[in-house]
Order: sequence, then structure tokens, then C-alpha cells
Amino acid sequence: MKSPLLTLPGAVPAEGVDEGVAAHYGDLFREQRALADGTGFVDLSHRGVVAVTGDDRLAWLHLLLTQHVSELPTGEATEALILSAHGHIEHALYLVDDGTTVWAHVEPGTQEALIAYLESMKFFYQVEVADRTDDFAIVHLPAGSIAEVPEGVVVRETAYGRDLFLPRADLESYAEKAGPAAGILAHEALRVEQHRPRLGFETDHRTIPHELGWIGTAVHLQKGCYRGQETVARVQNLGKPPRRLVFLHLDGSEVHLLAPGTEIHLADEGPDGRKIGFITTSVRHHELGPVALALVKRNVAPDARLVAGDTAAAQEVVVEP
Repeated sequence: MKSPLLTLPGAVPAEGVDEGVAAHYGDLFREQRALADGTGFVDLSHRGVVAVTGDDRLAWLHLLLTQHVSELPTGEATEALILSAHGHIEHALYLVDDGTTVWAHVEPGTQEALIAYLESMKFFYQVEVADRTDDFAIVHLPAGSIAEVPEGVVVRETAYGRDLFLPRADLESYAEKAGPAAGILAHEALRVEQHRPRLGFETDHRTIPHELGWIGTAVHLQKGCYRGQETVARVQNLGKPPRRLVFLHLDGSEVHLLAPGTEIHLADEGPDGRKIGFITTSVRHHELGPVALALVKRNVAPDARLVAGDTAAAQEVVVEP
């Protein structure tokens, strides 16, 4: 779905998963600084939007999600996962209930598979699941923003900012009032700085929540009755995850950013040594320079000197060894 905001001056289209919105509008660092200062907005209208209605919506979702939502207060934001039977992450949902509807935004293109799974689990519950992507666009306002929110718009407010479920027909007119626009690359740079994982970026087919620090934020340990819960409990109580998320400061002399999947090795062993991890997301940050999120083996020492490809990297712990 191509955003009408790609017609704004300076807009450069994003590629890959984020195709359909702007990568930037001509000045990546200016856009980052604006978001960090609490001004502007990010067009996330390519993300999927799913709505769940019906009297049983919270009780029903509580049985399917990793998060405790049976008594979710109206207007309170939360996030949740759907796991496979073996505990691997399949979906990430960013939720809010407005009193009659649970609204969720999800990664671009994942809403169809998510809805198919939810439909298969309805049984006798009084719920309806709908794909509202064609009708609503996600707009992100950064933390500290004083931009006006139109009356009646559902808002998901977090420590990182506000996500607006804006009627898609109003996207262009709202952009005129909420500017300046910032591209998805600026949004991603701040996400990496904040150590926040993203489905499909920090995850692969075998990722479990413990590896990414999603325990507590998206996984509630005091509830059961969801697919994959046995794996979550076993790792939490009896062991450690095989990998852990780290934040990397990369050598700033490199011209090109490291591609996702770039292998990480111990510096003492060099680039031909054994692989101990890989880059998941790398960005250029307006203050920190080139930085990245990566997955490494759990037993890699926090003070170990690393090399990502041919680039020296120093790690900060995100998930404890």
C-alpha cells in the first residue's frame, strides 16, 4: 500500500518490508533530531491494522496471547506475541482497547496470516476479527509531542510516543498540521537506540521471547493457557535462552552500514573465526554514529571485543547472559 505522503517534498521511498512509506525526506539526521526533541511525526501507514470486537474480545485474546489482557483497562497500551507450539515467535501485536474494540497494529503484510489464525480459534466466543488496514493508517507521534490528536481517533500511548489509528482518508490533511514529517529510517534509528526488537528484524524462525528482552513487556509470566507457554516457563525456570540481544557501537570509519545477517566473530579470532552471532538491524544515529542490534550466543562475555564482518564492534548488554 503506497502512502500519499510519498508526494511530500524530498520523499525517498523505503525498500523491503517498509516499502510504501518514505525512508526519509532529504535529511536523515535532522529528522532524527526532530523526533528526539518531540516534534514531527512518522508515517507508518504501511503497517497492518486488525480490530477485534465483541463482548468476549478481551477474555478470548487472553487465551491466545502472551500478555495478560483479560482486564486490560480502556485506553491502556500493551504489546503481545503469538507463539508457535514450540515457543517460537510468530506475531507481534501492539494493542489498545477503546472500550468496544481492541485495535492492534502489526508488521506490514502479516495481518492476513494473523487473522487466519485468530479466525481458526474463535470457537463459541462472541468475537469478530477484521482487517482494517484499508481504512486506518498508523501515524506515530514521538514522546513529548504536543501535536493535536483529532477527536475520535484511537490513540495508543507509550513511553516512546503515541500511535494514532487515523482514518486513512485523513492522512494527508493531518500531515499538513502535524509536520515536519520524518521517515522510517529516523524511526528505526531511535528504535535501535532504545533497544526495542522488531518482528522479522530481530527474529528468525527459532527466536524465543527471552532472547530479545520481551519477557515482561510482551510476555506475562503469571498467566498460562496460550500456545508455546510451556517453552516460556521452562526456559524461565530451568534454563537460559541460547542467544541474547545486544546493542553494538560500530567503528565509525566504515562508509557503508552492515547488512542484516552480517556475521559476528570474536576480535581475537578474526573474521575467519567461529561465528558467534549476527547483525539484525544497523542504523546511523544522529549522536551515536553507526550502531546496531545483534543476536549473539548467550555465553559470549559482555566485555568481549567483537568484529562484525570487518568492522570492530563494542557491545552493550540488553539481555543478561
